[in-house]
Amino acid sequence: MRLALGISYNGQAYEGWQSQLSGRTVQDKLETALARFTRTPVSTLCAGRTDAGVHGLMQVVHFDTTLRREPFSWVRGTNTYLPPDIAVQWAHKVPDAFHCRASAIARRYAYVLLESPVRPSVEAGRVGWTMYPLDGDAMRLAARHLVGEHDFTSFRASACQARSPVKIMNSIEIQRRGTTQAGYWRFEFEANAFLHHMIRNIMGCLVAIGQGRQPPDWIQTVLAARDRDAAAPTFSPDGLYFLGPVYEDRWGLPARAAAYDWLP
Repeated sequence: MRLALGISYNGQAYEGWQSQLSGRTVQDKLETALARFTRTPVSTLCAGRTDAGVHGLMQVVHFDTTLRREPFSWVRGTNTYLPPDIAVQWAHKVPDAFHCRASAIARRYAYVLLESPVRPSVEAGRVGWTMYPLDGDAMRLAARHLVGEHDFTSFRASACQARSPVKIMNSIEIQRRGTTQAGYWRFEFEANAFLHHMIRNIMGCLVAIGQGRQPPDWIQTVLAARDRDAAAPTFSPDGLYFLGPVYEDRWGLPARAAAYDWLP
């Protein structure tokens, strides 16, 4: 039987998603919990790896098992053995043809950024931060240049293992909530796939434009350069959330994370 799980986690305490020798990753904690619940080793595959400090609202994993349990049992049983900052949100039996990564037709991320003269306190590690005011219209104008199919080499980390830097950005939405003195910006990205550090590198450029340090058209120059050195420095991982993969309806999986609307 093939089972799919939806996982949420606060990434502050972990060295990213992918298993490491240290054991301090989300995958390590999940597989340890599953092994304790099933009393047998479990190896999972995920829809999209996240880096250290990055959060997940609907990471999707799948694995094969001979253990027969009701979905609620998988959720409650696994959560019993997970730390409080990781939780299984749902469990669904899926056909053997389902693959959490290969079956995804798109992926969604959000970046939450605090604009305030004072650094974050209770939100520390959960939001990015800028002390300078941002021009939303300038950032939205710049973001339009990134929508569509492009070579995103300029926004690609040197350690990226993707076969091709060409990706299709379906949409970028930018909204602000708050007062004139302080507020939260929410940047939402959807693409067929993302490169390593791609969103954080784009965020560095959008913030530079929003602060007036570069004009909106500058991002076209960065994109065309196909050179990582042409872009702004990589932005903080703190405010980055993996909202989850997008699947065709035929798989019968939730379209949104239960905690999706928690973000500002």
